[in-house]
Amino acid sequence: MPETGQQGQPGGPVPPQAEPSEVPTSPAVERMQRFTAANMVRSLLPLVLGCLLVVGVTAIRQNPDDPVREVDTSSAERAAAELAGYQLLVPRGLSDDWRPTSVRTDAGQAAAGDPVSLQIGWLTPAEEFAQYVISDDPDTTALTDVLDDATEDGTQQVGADTWQRLTTPRGETALTRAEGTATLLVTGSASEDELETLAGSLQPYAP
Repeated sequence: MPETGQQGQPGGPVPPQAEPSEVPTSPAVERMQRFTAANMVRSLLPLVLGCLLVVGVTAIRQNPDDPVREVDTSSAERAAAELAGYQLLVPRGLSDDWRPTSVRTDAGQAAAGDPVSLQIGWLTPAEEFAQYVISDDPDTTALTDVLDDATEDGTQQVGADTWQRLTTPRGETALTRAEGTATLLVTGSASEDELETLAGSLQPYAP
């Protein structure tokens, strides 16, 4: 019996369904795609240039002929000044030949009223070592390691200040004096002239 369609009509062959065709991209969409890609390139370009600049500056600073790595002392100075219970004195006006190579403070672990120490080291113009310490903790190792076994060697006038001069067991000169409740120390392998230059550069901290 032949197949019938709706309402009993004989069924004919089923026409093949047309495959869906791709919808053509409108000119507006194409322009938007091109615009987005161009914007991406333009937005990435400054970032790429910035990275290249950083790499270039780093390469210049890391001169293999100059292995000295300088440090920034400003953050440690600021932290010490904020918590110290005394007027913080810091070196100012030293020439560029004085290159800071180390800095240390315990202000980050100190609470209000606790002793605070600041210690900075330099490579001097004569390529010797000089160190400055200021602290209101007489037992801090930054002071005791130098002063405990040092021998007195008179006094030294630096500007308006009188410093006690000592000789350390290593044969290095140390200059020390009190400033309020704090003890100041200048020492190192540097010559007495360079140590006096460092001692004479001390000024009240100002941000």
